[in-house]
Amino acid sequence: MRDTIAAALTTAIKAQDKRRVPTLRLIMSAIKDRDILNRGSGKEPATNDDISSILAKMIKQREESAKLYEEGNRSELATQERAEIEIIRDFMPKQLSDAEIRHVAKQVVDEIGASGLRDMGKSMNVLKERYAGQMDFSKASSIVKEILQ
Repeated sequence: MRDTIAAALTTAIKAQDKRRVPTLRLIMSAIKDRDILNRGSGKEPATNDDISSILAKMIKQREESAKLYEEGNRSELATQERAEIEIIRDFMPKQLSDAEIRHVAKQVVDEIGASGLRDMGKSMNVLKERYAGQMDFSKASSIVKEILQ
């Protein structure tokens, strides 16, 4: 993923794409920050799963910002945040739909033999392990909770 983002940045710089270049630089910066943090604690550089979680976090931040800008009648800034979200999403793995989340959550619950809410953490850990960056885990959490009740 790192190479794909770096190549996209190079292409955007050559094309003088004033919308993509700053967003791609922010992504690369966030990845390097994670690498530095990992180096300090003796871990490996950011993996693809780490990069996916960084991108998901960036999208969530921009969605919240866009919402706040709209509430403050700053539609031009909200539009800019949404444009950045679309650029970031280009590098994310395909997101699962609600129906697909429900299906894989049910599979995981059945597979690990979860029987009640006390097994929710175990179920969520398996989902996060297998589907990192592919789903909104707050939605998944509510679906798992619903299945376990």
